[in-house]
Amino acid sequence: MFITNAYAQTAASGFSFDSMGSFLPLVLMFAVLYFLMIRPQQKKQKEQREMISALTVGDEVLTSGGIVGKITKVSDNFLTLQIAEGTEILIQRASIVSMLPNGTIETL
Repeated sequence: MFITNAYAQTAASGFSFDSMGSFLPLVLMFAVLYFLMIRPQQKKQKEQREMISALTVGDEVLTSGGIVGKITKVSDNFLTLQIAEGTEILIQRASIVSMLPNGTIETL
């Protein structure tokens, strides 16, 4: 009789603060990730969409390829840029990176 009796443990009641404490660091890491990375990126994308939708004829813009020009025609998905006197190119709206202040391009 060297074997001791084995007793069953009581069942867990479901929710406990000990189990909540193990998820707390994970929740805090997600919150920090959201406020430092995800939220600023979403704000920047929203500003970019608003800038692209507000483009009009006469605006001076910079494309993702580094081309600077003045908008001469606007359609739903494409823009026509005048990059030199008598030289116009057709580009997609999505390729516009930023708007330049008027007067940036002086020699067109």
